[in-house]
Amino acid sequence: MDPVTLTTDRLLLRTVGPQDTDAVYAAAQDPDIQRWTSIPSPYLPEHAESFTEQLVPDGWASGSSLTWGIFLPRGEDLAGMLSLGMRSPGTFEIGFWCGKDHRGNGYITEAARATSRWAFTHLSVDRVEWRAEIGNKPSRAVAERAGFTLEGVLRSALIHQGVRRDCWMGSLLPSDLGLPSTAPYLPARS
Repeated sequence: MDPVTLTTDRLLLRTVGPQDTDAVYAAAQDPDIQRWTSIPSPYLPEHAESFTEQLVPDGWASGSSLTWGIFLPRGEDLAGMLSLGMRSPGTFEIGFWCGKDHRGNGYITEAARATSRWAFTHLSVDRVEWRAEIGNKPSRAVAERAGFTLEGVLRSALIHQGVRRDCWMGSLLPSDLGLPSTAPYLPARS
């Protein structure tokens, strides 16, 4: 699959490449990003280079991991990163981080809505899942503002820095955004 560029009222979402390696490396030095995401810690220049020059292009080429840099259109300032990774047919998992200087502006919420809407309308996706280690309150706040429904706690479902951890899990369905599903959905009745 070829990389897709998306825009919102305030953001440009585009793939990252070699020209973005330094910005990715600089942003990933933030201890909060290293604490709550699965990026290597310490995050070295070669990690950023591998990410922008190999992992991101390979993910788009296979259609298994679709990664966007979240940029402010003026000056192309990197505000964050967002990825949709295939979990199973029709289901993708969203992951994201926000650069320290851009937190509190709603950029990641806006990007999460835009990329999920795009996945629902262009990829026949019927479910976007979100997971975050318990305690990652900023990630949970973003997910909830983006419309995700918290579904519960998964025990020992994440591995972070070699340690299994419990996580929150939530989902966003096409109907949450007023869109049709590709397959009929019959919710459970209590």
